[in-house]
Amino acid sequence: MAVLTGETRHPGLFDEAERLFRAENIQVLGSTPQGRRYLKLRSLSRREYLTALLDQSGYSLDERPTGRALFRYVYESVVQEADIDKFIDARYREERKERKEKEASLVNELYKMEVFDWGGLHQNSLEKTIVDNYVKKIITYDALEQAIEGDLHTSMRGYVLCSWYNHWTSILIEDLFRDHPSVVPALGQVKKIDFFVKGVPFDLKVTYLPEGYLADVRRKDGKRPELTVLRKCARDLGIPFDPEMANNRLLEDLWKKVSDHPAPQCAAIIRELREFREGVVAGFRENPSELIVWLYENQGIRRFDASNRLFLVLVDTEDYFGSWKLKRALPRLRDGIHNYLGQLPARPGREISFQWEGDPYNALSDVVLVTKP
Repeated sequence: MAVLTGETRHPGLFDEAERLFRAENIQVLGSTPQGRRYLKLRSLSRREYLTALLDQSGYSLDERPTGRALFRYVYESVVQEADIDKFIDARYREERKERKEKEASLVNELYKMEVFDWGGLHQNSLEKTIVDNYVKKIITYDALEQAIEGDLHTSMRGYVLCSWYNHWTSILIEDLFRDHPSVVPALGQVKKIDFFVKGVPFDLKVTYLPEGYLADVRRKDGKRPELTVLRKCARDLGIPFDPEMANNRLLEDLWKKVSDHPAPQCAAIIRELREFREGVVAGFRENPSELIVWLYENQGIRRFDASNRLFLVLVDTEDYFGSWKLKRALPRLRDGIHNYLGQLPARPGREISFQWEGDPYNALSDVVLVTKP
C-alpha cells in the first residue's frame, strides 16, 4: 500500500472550494474539475465513506485525521477521480439493490392514490395556515374542536397523502436517473445537488405544465386566460360553479363541466384550449430555454437559487390535470429519461441567463419532457 503523507495534487484549493460552497455558488464549483472533485467528495463526507475510499484506492495513513481535516486531506490527496466515481457507484449499487427489491410493491401502492389534493395545506405554509385559520380565528373551544375534527382533519389527511406520494415517487424518479451510466449519484445529501451528469452537478426538479407559464404565453399571443374563457362560457350557459373556489381548482372544475356540456360552443372552446396547450408543449419540446428561464424567474422567495437544475416536466395531454399520475409510471419515465441521457453531448445542459429581483444570474439547465400519450 502507498502512504499518502505529503502527496498532494490540489494544494491550496480546498479553502476556495469551501468558500464557494458556503456562498451557494454551485454553478462555479461545477464548472471546473477541482470544483467537481470537491462536490463529489462532499457527498462522501461521512468518515466511514472517506476512510473506505482511501482503503479502496490502495492508500493508507499511519494516523488518519478526523472531521473536516479528513475531508480536506482526501481532497488534497492523490486519490484519482475515477476511484471516487468507482467508489460512489459501488456504494450506490448496494443501496439500490435493497430499494430495487421493493420497487414493484411500492409502485403498486402508489397506484392506490386516486386523488391528489393538498386540502388547502402546503409544505411551505402548513403552520401559518393552521395558525391563521384555526388558532387565531376561532374563539371558543367547542368550535375549535369541531373544526379540527371536520375541516382540519380532512385537510391534514390530504396533506399527508400528497406528501407521502411525492416522497416515494421522488426516490423512484431519482433512481431512474442514477441508474444510467452517464450519471454519478450524490451519495449523501448535498444541498442543491442530486447527481452529476457527465461530471456536471444538477439539482432535479419535477414539475408539470406550469399554469403560470401557459397564462404568460397566452397573454403574449393576445389570448384571454383560460379561466376567463371558461367562466364566461359557464355563465352564458348557466353551468353552475363555486366562485369562491381557488383558481387552480376552479380551472379544473370548469374544464370538466364545459367538456361534458353538449353545446357546440363548449366543444369549440375545449378544442381551442387543447390545441393551444399542445402548441406550447411542442414549442418547449423543440426549444425549452424560454420555459427554463420562466421556471427560474418564478421561484418562490424561500426556494430561490441559481444552481444548475434539470427539470423533469410531466404532461398528460389526455388529462392535463392528471399529470401527477405520471410520477408513478415507471416504464414511461424510464424510457423518456434514459432516451434523454443517451443522447447528451459531452457537456450537458443549456447556458441560461435570467433576472431575479433586478439582479442577473446564470445557470446550466435543461428540460427532460415526458408526455402521455
